[in-house]
Amino acid sequence: MPDVDPLANVETAIRDRAMTYPQATEEFPWGHRAIKVKAKIFVILAMNDGVLSVTMKLPDSGRYALTQSYAQPTGYGLGKSGWVTCAFRPGDDPPMDLLEEWLDESYRTIAPKKLVLALNARLGGAEPMMEAPVPKAVAKPQAAKKARKKK
Repeated sequence: MPDVDPLANVETAIRDRAMTYPQATEEFPWGHRAIKVKAKIFVILAMNDGVLSVTMKLPDSGRYALTQSYAQPTGYGLGKSGWVTCAFRPGDDPPMDLLEEWLDESYRTIAPKKLVLALNARLGGAEPMMEAPVPKAVAKPQAAKKARKKK
């Protein structure tokens, strides 16, 4: 029986996890596996010459991710927008817990808020990861100016 490539198992595990997200679909642009939500990529998986690359958008944890030896800003200018690529070579032990957290962050960043709310509901009513409401005084500066003029 041939040896199973541990990195292929990691790729399959990440792929399988990604496909559990609401409305996740799989495509193969550029010969790589891309998992999308509403036609927008949230993770790219590629196996080239025995090296597994995992690319995700990490606006919150990207700085931390880039301190890891296996991570670098994604090429083609995507790194400037928060995309990070992790490369794992034979013999590496990819941090699955961390990769799953980052996968979740990437999905929540890319998916429409309605789908994030559906995900939260499915996970037991966790609070949605949304911005705080903008105070009315900030949201409507014209109203504040009119009130001052009347005085």
